[in-house]
Amino acid sequence: MTLGSGEASRVETLHLAGPVRLGEDDVRAEAWVVDGRLTFEQPSGDVTRVEGWAVPGLVDVHCHVGLDSAGATSREVARTQALADRDAGVLLVRDAGSPLDTTWVHDEPDLPRLVRCGSHLALPKRYLRDYGRELAEVAELPDAVAQEAARGDGWVKIVADWIERSEGASADLRPLWPGDVLAAAVARAHDAGARVTAHTFSEEALPGLLAADIDCLEHGTGLTPSMIDEVAARGIAVTPTLLQVERFEAIAQQADGRYPVYAAHMRRMHARRHAHVRDLFEAGVRLLVGTDAGGTIGHGQIAAECAELVAAGVPPLEVLAAASWRTRDYLGAPLLDEGVEADVVVYPADPALDVAVLAAPSAVILRGRRVR
Repeated sequence: MTLGSGEASRVETLHLAGPVRLGEDDVRAEAWVVDGRLTFEQPSGDVTRVEGWAVPGLVDVHCHVGLDSAGATSREVARTQALADRDAGVLLVRDAGSPLDTTWVHDEPDLPRLVRCGSHLALPKRYLRDYGRELAEVAELPDAVAQEAARGDGWVKIVADWIERSEGASADLRPLWPGDVLAAAVARAHDAGARVTAHTFSEEALPGLLAADIDCLEHGTGLTPSMIDEVAARGIAVTPTLLQVERFEAIAQQADGRYPVYAAHMRRMHARRHAHVRDLFEAGVRLLVGTDAGGTIGHGQIAAECAELVAAGVPPLEVLAAASWRTRDYLGAPLLDEGVEADVVVYPADPALDVAVLAAPSAVILRGRRVR
């Protein structure tokens, strides 16, 4: 997996005047960034003092760089999107599917580190138009997963369910893939050393995904209590994307009249969104933080997504851990420690006590350089 690297040239020495939170129970009084790397030993010479609470760079695990409401963007627009995420404190992005080849982001030292899923894998008329790679036949999924695993950075994204409009007034969310095809596809990814995440809103698609040994679920709004227990026991991660689920009422309004069953289903999931996330947390499910930026949601909204998780009943420290060091570790990024290239965000107060402060970082340090 490519996570990018810093430039070799010497950079400004920074004094993180502290406190510096490295994890739940690891808070240091201060630290320094010398030649781009973190150290707890005071250097000689001139330093630039940076006041405030420092934490490891934030992570957005469901973010679409290079995608907007019309599909693939230009490279310039994708760069603007990535900069908006960076300036909000997101220094590591797992791109959860993009029609644009964003490999070039790895070579841009001022952009967040990027873990690419490649293209969403879907079927014609069973996902948003121009968003993903549409396969002509269901049976093509395993080969397509193997291809995307080779192109990406250790992750593949499958669209597991979507509205089946051909059913007319009874249309609702339906799975795209039979269980045996899903199982073969996930196995191909695992054989290639990649993990698989899946877009899923419905209850109906989840048994097949769980049986296929899926690694991660995006949205996961259809998880029932028994499924939640299984997900927790098996260590499957869930990205609740509450900013996106908040839009379910608006989606239902668009479907009113023509697709009443689907509209009612979306409203039920919208109404229980906070209770659902609280159930996930209380069951011990690994929660990830993802904004679903790109498409219909703007970039740079990690603080708003964190606030929604707190509103659902997840404690601020747990939300911060999920948005920072815990998920950096999950994605294979180095944890902040002595000698590690410094990806740090500084806040005027401790975000472990109040995630509202995430909305206003006072400094952003990427690859050991202050970029904001």
